[in-house]
Amino acid sequence: MSYAGDVAALLRKDLLLELRAKETIPAMAIFVLAALTIFHFALPSGSSDLAADGLLWIAILFTALLGLSRAFVAEREQGVLDGLVMSPCDRSAIWLAKSLSALTFLVLVEAIALPAFSVFFAPVSMTTVAAVALADVGLCTVGTLLAAMAVASRTRELLLPLLFLPLALPIVVGGVGASVTANGGRYLGFLLVYDLVFAIICWASFEYVVAE
Repeated sequence: MSYAGDVAALLRKDLLLELRAKETIPAMAIFVLAALTIFHFALPSGSSDLAADGLLWIAILFTALLGLSRAFVAEREQGVLDGLVMSPCDRSAIWLAKSLSALTFLVLVEAIALPAFSVFFAPVSMTTVAAVALADVGLCTVGTLLAAMAVASRTRELLLPLLFLPLALPIVVGGVGASVTANGGRYLGFLLVYDLVFAIICWASFEYVVAE
């Protein structure tokens, strides 16, 4: 099977598992809606839209972390990950398929979260939507690699946030900058460069991460 075929088969497996189990997406959706509701009532009346934009990125960041924390759990608990690693497919295909499935889940949840944010706070600009799209790619590519590293640990619930949050900080900076500044183009460019650089790093290093 070709590389693209391997990725498609693995992605289909993840999507079918989620369709049957319905665990990750509902949990992420409930979390982000609950977070936005709390922010709505916790933010003082008359607060600026800048504060609300910052809270949006906090909600997105931790929603992504919630989804990534479950990325490899099923494979590890059922011994499927070892079988995937020993299969004849390129190991980077596992990373790419898992990143795409995590991205799919996050985008579906944000299709609910962004309209909710518009209701609670202010309409979402097209620049913010573009920033969210670029940020999603970075969060999922980096987070998938780190999730694969953390899943083998007994303290994976603690280890993944410790690894993920420092690397996600530039994404938050870029996303907030694109949302709140008049000239958000340079921040979008920053997010694009981040995505390209870390996608290459994660793609090249995933084989060595899962081999350990």
